[in-house]
Amino acid sequence: MTGATLRPTIIRAGLIGRGIGLSRSPAMHMAEGKALGLGYRYDLFDPDAMHGPEPPLADMLERARMAGLAGINITHPYKKAVVEHLDSLSDAARRVGAVNTVVFEAGRQGGHNTDFWGFAEGMRRGLPDAGLGTVLLLGAGGAGAAVAHALTSLGAGHLLIVDTDAETARALAHRTGGEVCTDLTGAAACADGIVNATPMGMAGFPGTAIDPTLLQPHHWVADIVYFPLETELLRQARARRCRVLNGSGMAVFQAVRAFELFTGLEPDADRMQATFAAWRDPVAKAEDR
Repeated sequence: MTGATLRPTIIRAGLIGRGIGLSRSPAMHMAEGKALGLGYRYDLFDPDAMHGPEPPLADMLERARMAGLAGINITHPYKKAVVEHLDSLSDAARRVGAVNTVVFEAGRQGGHNTDFWGFAEGMRRGLPDAGLGTVLLLGAGGAGAAVAHALTSLGAGHLLIVDTDAETARALAHRTGGEVCTDLTGAAACADGIVNATPMGMAGFPGTAIDPTLLQPHHWVADIVYFPLETELLRQARARRCRVLNGSGMAVFQAVRAFELFTGLEPDADRMQATFAAWRDPVAKAEDR
């Protein structure tokens, strides 16, 4: 089985990203490790929570590697930037052009993309009969690239791509056979579904990447953001009677594949999904008191 060499005592992994204090990845990974009889530790490397200036990405990778981590997950805003620091790429990572999982093995840093399968599996389970004739994709960054390739693998017929960086959108459209979109109103009107693959909706990026008044009952709406799980986009979509898919599917299933790469063991996807669902952040707990 592909993955890092199994450590006999304790396996360490982690996540590099900004504003990741509410990530559920530590809970999922450590609970699954415990269930499989492993000593498992999962740490967060968040520049927003560090003292002093933001360390270079290369330094954070080196710190993780020297600390003995089997591998590390990568999230916003580093999924594309990390590629230049790696020794090899998996087929999926090369195809997508972004990495969300790095495995440290034999002094080398190998990049993988488990977001690709994670989003596709989330769609298969959460919106199995979603119309894919025309899909509007908001965001062409690292996560957006994975979502775009996942949508094409699921059979999306016409992919309309929107990004504030026109060149990034054009590059992704070229790689996926999609089309760059500058007319959101027209694109939404002809779309079967809409996917938010931008950070908009996260605690640090409030709001929506599309005017909610453009949402119609015939749309299905998916969001890759999962903290909070109910983003403003999904709240507005529900209010307009759209079918919705939150970011839990992609979050869980990318973690399933990453766990396998870090440990060389096959995790229980349903158990990891249950751990994700049971986790409650301190803000939610405080609001309940």
